[in-house]
Amino acid sequence: MSVTLDHVIRTIDGVPAIRDVSLTLERGTLNVLLGPTLAGKTSIMRLFAGLDKPTSGRVLVDGRDVTGADVRQRSVAMVYQQFINYPSLSVYENIASPLRVQGQPRAEIEKRVAEAARLLRLEPYLERTPLQLSGGQQQRTAIARALVKGADLVLLDEPLANLDYKLREELRAELPRIFEASGAIFVYATTEPSEALLLGGRTICMWEGEVLQAGATPTVYRHPDTLRVAQVFSDPPLNLVRIEKRSGQVTYAGGVTAPASGLYAKLGDGAYRVGFRAHQLEIANGVAGRHAFPSTVAVTEITGSESFVHLHRHDADANWVAVLHGVHEFEPGQALEAVLDPDNVFVFDAAGRLVAAPAVAFSSEVHGGSRQENPPRNSSN
Repeated sequence: MSVTLDHVIRTIDGVPAIRDVSLTLERGTLNVLLGPTLAGKTSIMRLFAGLDKPTSGRVLVDGRDVTGADVRQRSVAMVYQQFINYPSLSVYENIASPLRVQGQPRAEIEKRVAEAARLLRLEPYLERTPLQLSGGQQQRTAIARALVKGADLVLLDEPLANLDYKLREELRAELPRIFEASGAIFVYATTEPSEALLLGGRTICMWEGEVLQAGATPTVYRHPDTLRVAQVFSDPPLNLVRIEKRSGQVTYAGGVTAPASGLYAKLGDGAYRVGFRAHQLEIANGVAGRHAFPSTVAVTEITGSESFVHLHRHDADANWVAVLHGVHEFEPGQALEAVLDPDNVFVFDAAGRLVAAPAVAFSSEVHGGSRQENPPRNSSN
């Protein structure tokens, strides 16, 4: 089975919610819709489900036009942020409810509920009601009810957003196994780059109703086509600085000058924007071959295993964030050197297109800080 959006546009009260999106999802794939609030993720899901109709364009299932087909005519299941369970029914009956609606025989219901309960590790709780469950158990019940339908397309709209950190980590670790066992098309919406990285599969980066880039998650993360994709796929936000290359020298905004080594050596003369994630920024003194920037500490946030150091460059009036492994106690106002490896940055041209990126995977791509429930956020200039 495949599901396709063919040049789909959707406007709401004259405002574009989806802007000319073409996208095909194949059976057995996990597809992560990644983007900030109002990027269009829920709108895309509602079009796939048949809850909304596009203003123009088509929705296809195995090449068949289903644009006007009602949601009840589609093999779709959906899980939302909220725990949508029947409070008066047991966990068993909650999971079994779509099968009873389908008129499945008792033996089939028992078999499929048992399979879903085993997959979601709900077997000890089948006789309980939802109010007797933890938040994670309630959400697992909702997911089990979606899976037991045997739907070809399963849509999960930020299903872990309302869970606490521990429960989110637990379910994040389990979901890839659950998805693989199902064999359906899964679409998972999230605002968090860390969730896309942990789930793997295919990531579809979205911004203001547009699909910016789609591909294997590691590829999109390591090789963003544009500056906007790199920003969507970075948390804390992408650190940025403008550079000018002339005659074998690079001048950073603020006046720091260095030889055009590393990736800069391959650039033609001109103006560029350099982006680098928090784990690509170091704090050190006198590192050969790397570029140093006098900075002061604004604040340090210690998460336990890591420290997020918010830095201010007075020469360029810019704010950066570095993530360091371990506990580092810097004082506000403390002078430090921020250090950048010119082989470990993204370089974008004036139009925001990627022109240079690291040739190999970063040594610490998925830093632990990205897995914090509320990672530090900072603006970049």
